[in-house]
Amino acid sequence: MNLDPIRSRLVLVTTPLPDADAEARMRAALSGGDVASVLIDPAGRDAAAFQRFAEMLVPIVQEAGAAAIVVDDSRAAGRVRADGLHLTGGDLEALGEAVSSFRPKMIVGGSGFETRHDALDAGERMPDYILFGRIGGDADPEPHRKSLALAEWWAPIVEIPCILLAGSDLATLEEAAATGSEFVGLSRAVFGEGVDPAAAVAAANRTFDEVFERFTP
Repeated sequence: MNLDPIRSRLVLVTTPLPDADAEARMRAALSGGDVASVLIDPAGRDAAAFQRFAEMLVPIVQEAGAAAIVVDDSRAAGRVRADGLHLTGGDLEALGEAVSSFRPKMIVGGSGFETRHDALDAGERMPDYILFGRIGGDADPEPHRKSLALAEWWAPIVEIPCILLAGSDLATLEEAAATGSEFVGLSRAVFGEGVDPAAAVAAANRTFDEVFERFTP
């Protein structure tokens, strides 16, 4: 059981990024401060288009010292030499097979586990992390209440780290960080239309610092 205060780290999710300016916006985001990893989401692209998208982003992410994790495409993950694979389907068997096949060479994580029982079953497959929230499902300003509750329950009692997908408004990020989640994911709040990615990443890291300091004795 981990009851010590945790300073959350930022995970970026590329879902809203259009191909046209993905490189520039990713470089800007990574220049804004600490980023632990980037989940590279197909977001409706076909296999060939997604591989091109991932090929463009993976080296940029890795050069910045973050882990590049491909979502739901193990072939693309291997071809572009990503650091990890994320499975969104909530499929225990698929998660277990991915852990057996790709770890420890690659990071393996999963999402889609929406009850405590399912999350614990997923944890028994020994992934590197579990994500609470639905990739692409951050349209609301605040984190989804069920995801928030699961992360708040999981973070203090389970050794496997979790990522909590936060909402689209940085003003609500404090609530996500206060769960004690090791990682907090942002997507629209960084890559949404009209957002300055560098400024958003800097603001997120300030929030993580402030929440950590508040809970540190």
